[in-house]
Amino acid sequence: MYFIMLNPLAQELNDILDNTVAGALLSDSGRRIFFPKGIIAQGAEAKAHASYANATIGTTMVEGTPVILPCIQECAPNFKPQQLVAYAPTSGNPDLRTKWKKKLAIKNPSLKGKNISVPVVVPGLTAGISDMAELFLGPEKPLLVADPSWDNYSLIIETRLNSQLHRFKMFRDGKFDIDSFEQAVKKEAESGTVRVLLNFPQNPSGYSPTSDEAQKIVSIIKETAQKGTKVLVVSDDAYFGLNYESNIEKQSLFAYMCDLDENVLALKIDGPTKEDFVWGLRCGFITFGWKGATEEQYRAIEKKLAGVIRATVSCCSTPAQSMVLKAFSDPAIEDQKAHFRKVLEGRYRKVRNFTDSHKSEVIEPLPFNSGYFMSFNLKGVDAEVLRTKLLAEKGIGTISIDSCTLRIAFSSLDEDKIENVYSAIYETAEKLAQ
Repeated sequence: MYFIMLNPLAQELNDILDNTVAGALLSDSGRRIFFPKGIIAQGAEAKAHASYANATIGTTMVEGTPVILPCIQECAPNFKPQQLVAYAPTSGNPDLRTKWKKKLAIKNPSLKGKNISVPVVVPGLTAGISDMAELFLGPEKPLLVADPSWDNYSLIIETRLNSQLHRFKMFRDGKFDIDSFEQAVKKEAESGTVRVLLNFPQNPSGYSPTSDEAQKIVSIIKETAQKGTKVLVVSDDAYFGLNYESNIEKQSLFAYMCDLDENVLALKIDGPTKEDFVWGLRCGFITFGWKGATEEQYRAIEKKLAGVIRATVSCCSTPAQSMVLKAFSDPAIEDQKAHFRKVLEGRYRKVRNFTDSHKSEVIEPLPFNSGYFMSFNLKGVDAEVLRTKLLAEKGIGTISIDSCTLRIAFSSLDEDKIENVYSAIYETAEKLAQ
């Protein structure tokens, strides 16, 4: 066994965060990570102050402008070379970060007047989950998630980072299982810390809590924290805002958690990927919030996150950030988004009408009311067998989450195909069960 001496820059950040909930919850790698005063930091300093020549960053420059191949420029003629091919700051375009923070407050009115960090840009929600895990999880620091949940959590947290996923049952009697959640949180709290991820609208079920359920979740976390337990609450808000029923909680739980208690560290992972229909641009954000945090402490945790980004992808895509920022300044964006959200809601209604009118002992929909997906719980039929049979015999693609859960992304189904697709799913499942 050997020990790695902490870099002085890491120790400096740890000193700032010690005696806070963020410092208490850091993993071993989270305590080791720092943002180096290397090429990137020195380059940023030179960019701000080098008045004669800047020989710091590995970019081909002509008269102070990055060169760009004409064939690349032709793909996006309305953008300058700096907006397309120059490196972005490690934490992201500062104008985009500021813009996203303002948008968070508009979408979540409870954030008004609350002190949260400036969002840091990450290359998509998957990267955000991975970066969070590196900062706060480890072999002895598990994460509590719903059952069922997105399969990529396991790949990131268990396979890649050698941590563990602990589970609570997502549903009971057609509703969010508050009792299972509460008991799971209490069990985690026996170790002195709780790390929990809540994903709403949820993948794979397509469920979001009602306002009443959301407040019960918040109360459980608050009660746990008030007993002295350090709690990390991660809001995976990939599908935020895609709600189709009036009783759904409209705000992110982050809005309630970010100043809930000095023992609660709230972390929001979100982005335009799903909200603004730009999946392949791979642009996301991580935002921190905890009661009593100072600006110095927020800068410290942001630097640790920047260290993770620097050590993995160096920086996020410049053209993606430029395109998103430009779109946010377009007055037509909200009307354009509303159009496609209406398309999604129309598909949801069609699926809802079908499942409400078709009862089966073999295939039962999990509760769903939002997002891109819905899932079936199967009885006496293996989900992978059903998936492969649907694909081979009907030409219909679905996803088997586990042996008894089949996910359907109605987001990708044209409305006129929904009845045929769902009829085939029910019929095939019932034939397999016979």
